[in-house]
Amino acid sequence: MTTVDVALHASHADELSVWPASTVPLPCGDLAVGGVPLAEAAGAFGTPVYLLDEAEVRDRCRTYAHAFPHADIHYAAKAFLCRTMARWVAEEGLGLDVCSAGELEVAVAAGVPPERIILHGNAKSPEDLNAALRAGVGRVTVDSLSEVTRLAAAVGIHDEPVKVLVRVAPGVSAGAHEKMRTGTGTRKSGLSVTDGSAQHAIARVLAQPELELTGLHCHLGSQITSVKPYLTAVRRMIGLMSHIHRSYGYTTRELDLGGGHGIPYRPEETALDITALARTLRTEMSEGCAAVGLPVPRLLIEPGRAVVGPAGVVVHRVLSVKHTEAGTLVAVDGGTSDNPRPALYGVRCTPRLAGRLSLAGPARVTMVGRHCEAGDILATDVQLPGDIRPGDLLAVPAAGAYHLSMTSADNLVGRPPVVAVADGKARLLVRRETLDDLSIRDVG
Repeated sequence: MTTVDVALHASHADELSVWPASTVPLPCGDLAVGGVPLAEAAGAFGTPVYLLDEAEVRDRCRTYAHAFPHADIHYAAKAFLCRTMARWVAEEGLGLDVCSAGELEVAVAAGVPPERIILHGNAKSPEDLNAALRAGVGRVTVDSLSEVTRLAAAVGIHDEPVKVLVRVAPGVSAGAHEKMRTGTGTRKSGLSVTDGSAQHAIARVLAQPELELTGLHCHLGSQITSVKPYLTAVRRMIGLMSHIHRSYGYTTRELDLGGGHGIPYRPEETALDITALARTLRTEMSEGCAAVGLPVPRLLIEPGRAVVGPAGVVVHRVLSVKHTEAGTLVAVDGGTSDNPRPALYGVRCTPRLAGRLSLAGPARVTMVGRHCEAGDILATDVQLPGDIRPGDLLAVPAAGAYHLSMTSADNLVGRPPVVAVADGKARLLVRRETLDDLSIRDVG
């Protein structure tokens, strides 16, 4: 390999570092993911189209299982869920964390054992709780005092007690954006330790014979790339476990630290080191529990984005290229309807030309969506070939999490399909939403 070849290989490796591990550059300028060329997938399924690399999902599940061999790992379904996704993670030994009766229905329909499902959510409806009781889920995470009462009332007098976790806000603020930080008592999720709400809820659960307190739960936020916030949370949660033991003589058996594990969306960004997290948590829990004379609880974690985010790729088609005083705008056939994250959190995606080879020099452009919203901007000041034109394909990596799960019918644009890719084959998982689908609900 020549010096030039080595340099080109290193350049490709850096550019593709946030793509699925199966991604391969093709001589024609296209990329293949899971052995499937992106242009081929776009031609077969139309655009926008979301590709999900099965091998990447499974490998990331195995990474967690290897790093946390003595923990219960529950995939956070809110990141993205369909029946096939639920089957993949279940086959790899993971349980599921669901937030509604709808997500629970998908999980059960996919064959996930109910005892490996946790019902989560900061404001569960009566339908959510009843569905969980009917299915016999393994745990219900309670998030408010009223939920304790409603859940206990819903349990029949002849039924077994429902196993619950109490979600605690331990006063740790972590996450890449203000709207992603959920670990403090000022947020809508969890019960504050500082104002005593968590302690009150724990006492209420212990007083209800219909409920069985198995442990505590906390979720600090999303896109966390440092181990440090989790260590702080563990110390505070062990302090609360010690308080429960002193006050009630009760030993909590489980500690759920949620998820929020960060992934890179651009080559210069870093991911949370899962192996380092697991090693450090084991040490901290062992030493912390020994210091207060408690047994080490069973650890539960709930990764979502870190499992499915890097496995997803979306392919858009360019609709127009507009040169303005402020710069060049490249409009594609998607936007906030299938990726609201840039508008919500100000994140930037990293689009790449797919399907053809360009020899043009790079140009600074802004990639925008098709929707009638000023905030429908997918990427600002990114480099694309200077000859970018309508009809071109733009592919965006790290698109598996919180794109499809947060889709909308903005401007009555149908939601895109989801296609699994593996071993050179593409398989439709979720079909494209059609105009008939959208109009069938309109009964007026």
